[in-house]
Amino acid sequence: MKRRIIGYHQDERGDWVAELDCHHGQHVRHQPPFTLRPWVESRSGRNSRLGMHLNCVRCDALELPEGLKSYKQTPTFTETTIPRALQAAHSLKSGIWGLIHVLDGCLQYTLERQGDAPQSIHAGKSAVVPPEVPHHIQATGPVQCFIEFFRRQAD
Repeated sequence: MKRRIIGYHQDERGDWVAELDCHHGQHVRHQPPFTLRPWVESRSGRNSRLGMHLNCVRCDALELPEGLKSYKQTPTFTETTIPRALQAAHSLKSGIWGLIHVLDGCLQYTLERQGDAPQSIHAGKSAVVPPEVPHHIQATGPVQCFIEFFRRQAD
């Protein structure tokens, strides 16, 4: 999943890590001859790449970033009270993550990315919703569920 570089920091070994708008980090090393990123070695080079997109494999794996805080949740919905907006394609804002919790029954969750199949979320399970990815949910029978939202504390 393509994500924008919004900043940089160095890890404990001094390697540069691109901070992505999804709140994941990705190493951006210059290691010739295998990886050629000479721009990472200077401040001006790194700054020239702010806003550039990198593929975030942790977003592809639907991995919640570390350090997020829950800040809100929906009421508990049933198969008859799930809002129509959640049953149609919609997406979360940049930097906002969701976690769909199914309390009872089963819910169908579809990420509308090429190659993604709908997944069933059963009672006691949850599913991650990444930012800016169109998705929808659908009840397949009696269900109770809610959605919890996460962001960085400073957001």
